[in-house]
Amino acid sequence: MSSSSPAAAAPAPLHGSALVLGTLALSLATFMNVLDSSIANVSLPAISGDLGVSPVQGTWVITSFGVANAISVPLTGWLTQRFGAVRLFTMSVLLFVVASWLCGFAHSLEMLVACRVLQGLVAGPMIPLSQTLLLASYPREKAGTALALWGVTTLVAPVVGPLLGGWITDNVSWPWIFYINVPVGLLAAGLTWSIYRERETAVKKLPIDGVGLALLVIWVGALQIMLDKGKELDWFASGEIQILALTAVVGFAFFLVWELTDEHPVVDLRLFARRNFLFGAATLSVAYGLFFGNVVLLPLWLQQWMAYTATDAGMALAPVGLLAILLSPVVGRHVGVRDPRWMATFAFVMFAVVLSMRANFTTQTDFATIMIPTVLQGAALAFFFIPLTTLTLAGITPDRIAAAAGLSNFVRITAGAMGTSISTTLWENRAALHHHHLAERLAQGDLVAGESISRLQALGMAPQQALAYINRLIDQQAFTRAADDIFLASAFIFLLLIGGVWLTKRPPRLGAAGPVDAGGAH
Repeated sequence: MSSSSPAAAAPAPLHGSALVLGTLALSLATFMNVLDSSIANVSLPAISGDLGVSPVQGTWVITSFGVANAISVPLTGWLTQRFGAVRLFTMSVLLFVVASWLCGFAHSLEMLVACRVLQGLVAGPMIPLSQTLLLASYPREKAGTALALWGVTTLVAPVVGPLLGGWITDNVSWPWIFYINVPVGLLAAGLTWSIYRERETAVKKLPIDGVGLALLVIWVGALQIMLDKGKELDWFASGEIQILALTAVVGFAFFLVWELTDEHPVVDLRLFARRNFLFGAATLSVAYGLFFGNVVLLPLWLQQWMAYTATDAGMALAPVGLLAILLSPVVGRHVGVRDPRWMATFAFVMFAVVLSMRANFTTQTDFATIMIPTVLQGAALAFFFIPLTTLTLAGITPDRIAAAAGLSNFVRITAGAMGTSISTTLWENRAALHHHHLAERLAQGDLVAGESISRLQALGMAPQQALAYINRLIDQQAFTRAADDIFLASAFIFLLLIGGVWLTKRPPRLGAAGPVDAGGAH
């Protein structure tokens, strides 16, 4: 077994064109990865129709990627030690290109899902390793700038995803949402290998933790499938969901015990003994789950109940990138000298303000009004990822950064999947409740409703057609009010999460004397 000290494992920072091109390569790969997790969302109706499956079955296109990705992300630390960060990252990007190309060629749902599983598996190490390699490319005092540059790609991609996916679906054809990864991935892989191949990290011939890997696949797979199928199967009223939940809980319990006692665990759970990593990763993940759940909910409401096209729904989300791009470099420059906890607090307050504004949306809300909170959300995002990532990774030695980044990204991705399932399930449940209350007026012989039916019949509609039209209007109101409920509840939870931010310790200012120990186990 060969090893090296942490000091030997940390290469000197890059300079000049190598630093610019290296940042570009890592950012492109991250952008492509994050883009692919959201680009298919608005294209699902087209994909489902083309492959001859229901929209519910079509959601497996998203779920399959998420499940595979969630399984492979926490393996990043072990795989990095086994193969080296540069080699692993480059191979991940190239395999991602191949998987994307195969996705575009899929002519059945089964083939597309299989290719998306492959895509998710090979995509796992890309985001954590892009963070690791980028931080190693910059001097310590420029770490905030590095994270800001990285953060811009992760912030813009979820916005560009629905917009680009909608435009491609409406104007070209859905396979091209996957084909566009091919040139981007080849460029990123080529640049990365040419710049970083001489900066390979130390490799250790670690034994394979087969039991830990199997347990990880079992409990994460069961959890992700349960989250996706729960709404369709009426959650715990279904025996299948009960079995999946039991499998996830028991599998996680065994996984926890095994990984904490194994000499060479496949996932370094001991990182959670560090105060900053525990509270930083937890707060970031819950907040991301809230954010992602609302990001999924808004275009669903716009397309299903406000008659927006895929392109229009993407346009309604696009302005979030404006302030995010402008402010992220500013946050990056100051995160090392200012208290990142205050920055994260500002982000959560802004999220609460944005969601409170959305909680006032009605069926009459126009496009401009919908875009105002979207623009403001960009400011929240700029102050969200960078300070919380800084707090989470504070005090972790270079040799454990890959494992820490992988584990924190895994928890975040899992929280995002949970946020999506919870928000869409609550949305439908609240809509059913609002529909019931609104329909009661019809049952009680409401005069306005009665007059509306009479007018519709006077326009030539049959009684059943008139009732169906009225029911559609009630549904529109019910789902709009339900969305408002989710937005308002999310705003309140964001304010509560501010407490989690202040459970972390402030990292020392850059240039301060003494070791970095802000993330220590205290």
